[in-house]
Amino acid sequence: MSGILSLCATPIGNLEDITLRVLRTLKEVDLIAAEDTRQSIKLLNHFDIKTPMTSYHEFNKVEKAKYLVGLLQEGKNIALITDAGTPAISDPGEELVRQAYEAGIEVTSLPGACAAITALTLSGLSTRRFCFEAFLPTDKKDRQRILKELENDTRTIILYEAPHRLNKTLKEMKEILGNRKITILKELTKKYETIWQTTISDAITRYQMEEPKGEFVLVVEGRSIREIEKEEQERWGAITILEHMKHYKDQGFDKKEAMKAVAKDRGISKREVYQFLIQEESKKE
Repeated sequence: MSGILSLCATPIGNLEDITLRVLRTLKEVDLIAAEDTRQSIKLLNHFDIKTPMTSYHEFNKVEKAKYLVGLLQEGKNIALITDAGTPAISDPGEELVRQAYEAGIEVTSLPGACAAITALTLSGLSTRRFCFEAFLPTDKKDRQRILKELENDTRTIILYEAPHRLNKTLKEMKEILGNRKITILKELTKKYETIWQTTISDAITRYQMEEPKGEFVLVVEGRSIREIEKEEQERWGAITILEHMKHYKDQGFDKKEAMKAVAKDRGISKREVYQFLIQEESKKE
């Protein structure tokens, strides 16, 4: 009978944030796969956990996952932990989970700390809809492509960033996304937890004078729906209603459907569109 792969969330700072279920599981499994055994041994020693560990990280994730799946198939129970937070979130653990499912292994998740969600709840920005981009790519073109994709996204955006790249990222965000509200967080759950609600422009000014230190979570305000609608109305306002109607008729809309779409685009009633068309028809006569 195959073993079980348990994804165990570990604290992102404060060790008291570990759950009783995770502690019990880490003591009971046959093996713990850790992103950095040197970091994880501190956690295990603190809670007097003697379970053997093996390294599982970005640079060995494919081959090591095959090895771990083999152990699971032999009946070994394995716990996967990351340096901090929930495994498989912006983490090589997703590869192990994928291979485990392909091999028919049972996978379970033991929830707990996650920096992205912790930051979102502390941001003061909308939490109803959000997207998580983790670390942006190091390649400039790839990074700007993703930011361009987010330009008109109305959801709150969550990013991770390293201190040496923070200034560059903030400047590119300002250039592509504009000067939005942003909450910058670091040292989450720790003694010197920092939460700063500001704007992208003010953040750029600060970190040009002050060297960024620590790992950052950036929570950025989504694009305003009203602003998008206003821009669309201005764009449609640049053409006549007749041209607007033709735009939809060329797409196969019948007259009634086209009138409805035109009215919605321009922020006017269908009756106004209808009256305009009647007036244009009367001019032809």
